[in-house]
Amino acid sequence: MKLPLYQVDAFTNQIFAGNPAAIVPLNEWISDELMVNIAAENNLAETAFYVPSENGFDIRWFTPSVEVDLCGHATLATAFVIFNIQGYEGDLIRFNSRSGELTVTRNEDWLTLNFPVDSYHIAVPPPALVEGLKSGTVQEVYKGKTDYMVVLDSEAEVRDLEMDIIILSTIPARGIIVTAPGEDVDFVSRFFAPQSGIDEDPVTGSAHTTLIPYWAEKLSKTTLTAKQLSKRGGFLQCELVNDRVNIGGQGRLYLQGELEI
Repeated sequence: MKLPLYQVDAFTNQIFAGNPAAIVPLNEWISDELMVNIAAENNLAETAFYVPSENGFDIRWFTPSVEVDLCGHATLATAFVIFNIQGYEGDLIRFNSRSGELTVTRNEDWLTLNFPVDSYHIAVPPPALVEGLKSGTVQEVYKGKTDYMVVLDSEAEVRDLEMDIIILSTIPARGIIVTAPGEDVDFVSRFFAPQSGIDEDPVTGSAHTTLIPYWAEKLSKTTLTAKQLSKRGGFLQCELVNDRVNIGGQGRLYLQGELEI
């Protein structure tokens, strides 16, 4: 069996930046075991698989070790492939997913994800979180549906953060978001998910379902700009719209080929 394969750098307008995702278009679903094996072989933070549906496409996302409920950068990368390579007509794509209906809108070379907001609350940090963060002035700690979010004092503290990944991997959560006010954007962040096989994710769209409502309330504004301060880095245009968030970014095609299964 031969399957097409694409790799797109998401949330960036240049190669070797942003967050790379693999995309495998399908005519019909293959087995879960095979999708897990393909994602492990790709060895990227996420591999997305999609099939046509009555009102758009069904989409699923896999890390090298597990299936996840929501992934932003791989959704943006999938939309990039559908719009720019598959010849999709129109400027709106609907995806059916484990997190409900998601849409991606095209405006020139910008793609905007529309995702549900995360529900989060103030949390007592687990001991491993306190022990695992070796630097940074912790202002607040929150717990969302899948992640902890730690608010630090400054962009410099987020950028220079020191941590023990092995200790953080014991926390019962998908991952840990670390955030602070930005210097030339509204807010910055980093995302660590050793529990899901990803020590640090370059740019995490799904984490912004927590970050956007938090910073919108904190800064008293609904339109925001953001950077993720990983080594590769990424830039996002964000908006809070009631119980949904718009997460905008660009993409660049890096690779296209064929899988031999």
